[in-house]
Amino acid sequence: MPSRRRFLHHSLALSGLGMMPSLACAATPASRVIPADGRRLAVVGLGTWQTFDVGTDAAARDNLGRLLSRFVELGGELIDSSPMYGSAESVVGDLAGARKLRDRLFLATKVWTSGRDAGIAQMEESLRRLKSPRIELMQIHNLKDWKLHLPVLRAWKAEGRIRHIGITHFSPGAYAEIEDILRTEPLDFLQINYSLAEQESARHLLPLAAARGVAVIANRPFAEGALFGRVKDRTLPAAAADHGCRSWAQLFLRWILAHPAVTCAIPASNRIEHLEDNMAAGMGALPGFEEQKALARMAGF
Repeated sequence: MPSRRRFLHHSLALSGLGMMPSLACAATPASRVIPADGRRLAVVGLGTWQTFDVGTDAAARDNLGRLLSRFVELGGELIDSSPMYGSAESVVGDLAGARKLRDRLFLATKVWTSGRDAGIAQMEESLRRLKSPRIELMQIHNLKDWKLHLPVLRAWKAEGRIRHIGITHFSPGAYAEIEDILRTEPLDFLQINYSLAEQESARHLLPLAAARGVAVIANRPFAEGALFGRVKDRTLPAAAADHGCRSWAQLFLRWILAHPAVTCAIPASNRIEHLEDNMAAGMGALPGFEEQKALARMAGF
């Protein structure tokens, strides 16, 4: 988005550093453990909603191919998609295959339909689009018909077709039901909205997920751009650099990653400079709760 591009360039100009050198000199990408199997996962992933829905547009696909390669170069792993994201699954599958990146990616997608048979058919189609007989994470999107889909996901996990299972949502209106599910059903992942603009999930869901050994993917990390709008007339405080932040995007992401229950945040991007900016937020040591408070104050929260 133009506003983010302006903020990014302005912040970098003030810091006197370009994005490529800062990443080249950065520490190893931070990672957190997936409780279900002990595997470590890079803390900044990649969302595909809208950004990867480009159909057969050759120029757009070429750009996304370069972006996906850069994502992997910078240590990125988790790429999240869904059947509801138009052509995104197919684009991810085609590009990962063409660039021989599949073995470096942690593929996550979702089932989003009513009925057991329809869910199975949709998941089969997702695997076909992703060009992979096995994926790392299958999630029930927005809890749609979850009681029917969850036993199928467990069966597929037992068969080795999926490695992890989870649920997703973005609306506080669903939090009570999510809490009940977390308390009663064994899950590997919860994908939920968590950002400076949407902090409600930290009250009960994030602590409960941690207690239940459930990894957390933070979606909507910029609240669909609302956070950039909130700081549009502000300069990034110089003190942000002391917390590893050289742009507003990095501050917003590092605030999220300060919560120990968050395993990975998934900002979406179709611009390489934005991707690099996002990935820099996950380099080196992560902040803790005290730093999170300081970052929130800098952002005016």
